[in-house]
Amino acid sequence: MIEIRDLLVRRDGRPVLTIDHLRIERSEVLAVLGPNGAGKTTLLLVLARLLKPERGCVQFRSQAGPTESDLTYRRRLSVVMQEPLLLDRSVSDNVAAGLRFRHLPAGEVQERTAAWLEKLGISHLRERPGLRLSGGEAQRVALARAFVLEPELLLLDEPFASLDTDARSALAGELRRLLAETRTTTVFITHDPAEVRRLATRTVWLEDGRLTDHAPAVEPPS
Repeated sequence: MIEIRDLLVRRDGRPVLTIDHLRIERSEVLAVLGPNGAGKTTLLLVLARLLKPERGCVQFRSQAGPTESDLTYRRRLSVVMQEPLLLDRSVSDNVAAGLRFRHLPAGEVQERTAAWLEKLGISHLRERPGLRLSGGEAQRVALARAFVLEPELLLLDEPFASLDTDARSALAGELRRLLAETRTTTVFITHDPAEVRRLATRTVWLEDGRLTDHAPAVEPPS
């Protein structure tokens, strides 16, 4: 689905990410692992076109990705970060924000928002302010806000890192179910081997900004 070729990103004149070639297949869940400073978040920012590489390209194989405007490209993906970054509005408004930004009909916005509130188990929170949620609740809202856009590509940057063990396990289980249902192509960063075993169909290791290994995930999800 996505192909990266001849990629180079520098910061302060120093190479921080160098990828000769990486393919991300349709519907796969790719885990990106590596030590701090290995270039994992940089890779996600490049995939989201929030960071411009010095060289190389990221291309959706279905279309000529590099020729698309940044806005058109970004509308094909959703990003969930470690911090949910919710608006100071209701949970329902937070989930619907991207749909309204895209000027979808009000009826469709309402229908899709209600569906994803239900799928993430947060319908009962629909009127609660987004800034008055627990960490687990807020991350469920962030995931609903991402999935409601029906992205071709989902990018996750350690979305469970700030949660306690129970909340992390519960939300990872929900995410596994949703990825299986939607078959959304996903790239996620994690340091947690349990998340890799539970979610990933393939792993990529980064070391000093370079891919050092490709391997199937241990016990990939069925």
